[in-house]
Amino acid sequence: MINIGNKGSLRRGTTYLKYWDLYLMLVPALLFILIYKYLPMYGVVIAFKDFNIMKGIMDSPWVGLKHFRELFTFAEFPRVIRNTIVISLMKLVFGFPAPILLALMLNEMIFNRFKRIVQTVTYIPHFISWVVVGGIVIDLLSPSSGMVNKFIEQLGFESIFFMSDERYFRWILVITDNWKEAGWGAIIYLAALLGINDEVFQAAKVDGASRLRQIWHISLPGIRSTIVILLLLRIGNVFDAGFEQILVMYNATVYNVADIIDTYIFRVGLGQMQFGLTTAAGLFKSAIGCVLLLIANSIARRLGEKGIF
Repeated sequence: MINIGNKGSLRRGTTYLKYWDLYLMLVPALLFILIYKYLPMYGVVIAFKDFNIMKGIMDSPWVGLKHFRELFTFAEFPRVIRNTIVISLMKLVFGFPAPILLALMLNEMIFNRFKRIVQTVTYIPHFISWVVVGGIVIDLLSPSSGMVNKFIEQLGFESIFFMSDERYFRWILVITDNWKEAGWGAIIYLAALLGINDEVFQAAKVDGASRLRQIWHISLPGIRSTIVILLLLRIGNVFDAGFEQILVMYNATVYNVADIIDTYIFRVGLGQMQFGLTTAAGLFKSAIGCVLLLIANSIARRLGEKGIF
């Protein structure tokens, strides 16, 4: 007599054989994750060693939690943490709703040709490197030859050093990040909106519901699970404030408001060769992100959502 456990294993084995070609398609993705995500995790031991390039990771002496103690007592670290959190929260508050609103507006467009043009124009910036975008922004906001300052001068005001002014720099990061990524993020929400049964909208029209009512009571609830999952992922990456963007755009005059964990690791790790200290900072960042993700996922499940796991 075959027990239930053996039956389950046999059923899974049959499923694997039946859909072997689909599982085979997973192999490149799994190999990519294994090689570029999991294998490099071994390098985190540098955070607990006095790493020497000539000796290598294995032969470098252990120092325990020395680098973490230095990190938390380092004068610049509280400022770096504060900048990372502030910039991430600004991007979360002003950037997370942007693709949702864009997707809702695109979904409401009647003319398909115009809709495709708008969608293409909005998601193309995603494929432009931050190096190119940073150069364009710096040129546009240049105090001497920038188009924005030329317009300000035409209005009778003095030119503004946007890229060197702490009052404006964070907002420049938020605006350029929205411009570059909102269209790409809207694709996921558009796909979720297409999954809503059109008969529900037809019934709402018969009942006299306006377009805004349909958006509020049908479209948004229909993509709520997608919004929750992407929000959880965003919270888990709250300490990723945009390394490439900030590295390209910032300068020494705005370090006080723009230097985040990643740029600090880059400057100190490569500039001062303190690999152990910067690895400790990176490990600290990853650990906090993991904890935040677990907490947010738990809250989502308590509120009735599926969550990530």
